[in-house]
Amino acid sequence: MNKKTVLSLAMGAAFPWGAAPAWADDDAPERVKSLGVVTVSGGQPTSLPTQIPTTIEGITREEIETRINATDSEDALKYLPSLLVRKRYIGDYNHAILSTRASGTGNSARSAVYADGILLSNYLGNGIANGTNYAPRWGMVAPEEIERVDVMYGPFSAAYPGNSAGAVVDYVTRMPTELEAHVKAGFSSQPFDLYNTHQTFDSWQTSASIGSRSGDWSWWIDLSRTDSQGQPLTFATATVASGTPGRAGTPVTGWVPGLNTTNTPWYILGTGTQYHTVQDHAKLKLAYDFSPTVRAAYTLGWWQNSAEGRPETYLRDAAGQPVYSGTVNINGRSFGLAPTAFPLTNDTQTHTMHGLSVKSHTQGEWDWELAGSLYDYGTDQQRQPTVALPLAAIGGAGTLQDQGGTGWNTLAAKGTWRPQGAGGAHIVDAGIGRDAYKLQILKSSVLGSWQDGAPYAPVSRVGGRAQTWSAWAQDTWSFAPKWKAVLGLRYEDWRTVDGFTSTATSALSYPARSQSDLSPKAALAWQWRPDTVLKASVGRAVRYPTVGELYGATSGGALGFINDPNLQPEKSWTGELSAEKDLGSGLARATLFHETTEDALYSQLVPNTAISRVQNVDKVRTNGVELAYSGQDVLVRGLELGASLTYADSRIVANAAFPASVGKWQPRVPRWRSTAFATYKPDARWAFTAAARYSGRQYSNLDNSDVNGNAYFGASAYFTVDLRVRWQIDRRWSAAFGIDNANNDQYWNFHPYPQRTYSAELRYDL
Repeated sequence: MNKKTVLSLAMGAAFPWGAAPAWADDDAPERVKSLGVVTVSGGQPTSLPTQIPTTIEGITREEIETRINATDSEDALKYLPSLLVRKRYIGDYNHAILSTRASGTGNSARSAVYADGILLSNYLGNGIANGTNYAPRWGMVAPEEIERVDVMYGPFSAAYPGNSAGAVVDYVTRMPTELEAHVKAGFSSQPFDLYNTHQTFDSWQTSASIGSRSGDWSWWIDLSRTDSQGQPLTFATATVASGTPGRAGTPVTGWVPGLNTTNTPWYILGTGTQYHTVQDHAKLKLAYDFSPTVRAAYTLGWWQNSAEGRPETYLRDAAGQPVYSGTVNINGRSFGLAPTAFPLTNDTQTHTMHGLSVKSHTQGEWDWELAGSLYDYGTDQQRQPTVALPLAAIGGAGTLQDQGGTGWNTLAAKGTWRPQGAGGAHIVDAGIGRDAYKLQILKSSVLGSWQDGAPYAPVSRVGGRAQTWSAWAQDTWSFAPKWKAVLGLRYEDWRTVDGFTSTATSALSYPARSQSDLSPKAALAWQWRPDTVLKASVGRAVRYPTVGELYGATSGGALGFINDPNLQPEKSWTGELSAEKDLGSGLARATLFHETTEDALYSQLVPNTAISRVQNVDKVRTNGVELAYSGQDVLVRGLELGASLTYADSRIVANAAFPASVGKWQPRVPRWRSTAFATYKPDARWAFTAAARYSGRQYSNLDNSDVNGNAYFGASAYFTVDLRVRWQIDRRWSAAFGIDNANNDQYWNFHPYPQRTYSAELRYDL
């Protein structure tokens, strides 16, 4: 943000919190960070509750373009405090889970991601606990269409569901005030060196957008394509002890010795899931002003993905030929390789998103909004062979997993009452809504080739529906000259129906379930000094089990089905206490935060079995502190600095189902994490940025038995440095060059993260 934006501070007896968003025909959007509150003005209004005096951070389009090598929309969050997106490669469409202060990358359902108020979070599963495809639908927003991103930390607004326990993220995309057009081309290259893989993986991205405004109409069209080669993500392995001593099997070379996450010796035999993905994104936005104070807006989003996951065996026989299956012999031990030890996958997806809203913006006594959205898995298929390579490369038997018909929809009505006007003592917001989710997954054997054969014999079917009705209200109360409070209450009624799991030989259906809960919220701010504000927030969040957690497992082991239809909702109390101070050239913030979660939803071993499923952990407690700073023209004109440091002591304090986990760290929540960036703009044409990210030691297992994080399946510490140079060639042309992970740190979050990656982009703006 520029200096004027950051230093528009509250002085005197009152906070300037009544400023309201304006329609798109006003000046370019600003995100004014006054002490205690963030007020957005200009452009399309954010959906975030900007009146709440709690921690809200954000980033603007100009800052993204200047500071970040952004290839996907989630990159906009890269340097915000306490946030991490588990993005494994450019175009990661199924595992890019958002992590927050007290929630790890296995808890995708504990954050809420929106684009222009349309839900992008996928509450059908829960991150890695239930497999893939449950990350937020980042692909529905292209980096080039972002106007700004706002983040609220914690469940402190009654307007949002219990999934907001970690954070609420809202992407606000562009809407033109006059004719404008943009074209961009980008290239990235990652030289990758791990085990016996020594290869360079490249990606291309192109985008174009155009929009205008004429009279009461405004419109925007955005198109983009990503053609990406990611690094290998999985590996075929075998522990040394699992081999049978003897001379049986084909002697092979090429394997790589190592230690797994428990420091048990194993062999790395080859790679899997090296994705080549081609994605297309299209967005149409229309807006019509019925009057100067009433606007209707429609959004159509379309996303298509074709991905091939391919393996590479490291194993070679005596003739130097690759070995993919059968019995092999390594150092006098024989190991059996299944036909799917080196898996192949072909994914095809076409998803659509619709959003429609009508809202008033009088800033008088009453304002209102009606909104609805729909996200549809029109096509979502994954094909896999059940035969081994090299036959699988050309055909053979296989399976087809189809999620067509899966999706969600939302409806909401909201109103604002200002009994004393926009600057009055009370501003009351209230609303009602309904969110509905449907999951259906059919896995079938196919006729003929796995690559294009028609399904004929069901292997498994799972599915179900869930819906939540909600009603909420909150009052923003300026009860004294230097004080402001926000008091809120949310009611939710949750219901699941039509749950089922079946295989070719058995079937189960589950009775309907329902539950209702109240979640109170409160926030308070005090203008302690002219340059310092103190804030306190507390809120309860009830996060209901997703359809996938309840019904979305297939079969496995002696228990048959490994889902649990009786899971209880998570219930969290979160609080924070902050001090924010104007330093003249910037803002500094210190925040103490606490969260206690009962019945936390995690994947863990079923007692007395070797089977894992999502279960309730009795209690998890997190205490921590977050420090953040941002400044402009620091020491010298044109130097922007930003930094954050987060400490979190997050532990499992009760877990009757798995006593060995009590006292251990919550998975994927590091004790320390930090970000820092410095951008120097010597003139209006050049910008030079260096940024760094650090995360301390993490664990993936509830009992913290994965002591070696620097291995496949592990979650390691990391420190990365990113560089970016942007050159405004002239009024229309600009170029940028960047290096992510310039220090080439090799780090893990179950999968290996990208190594040093070079990027270049060229942009034309009309």
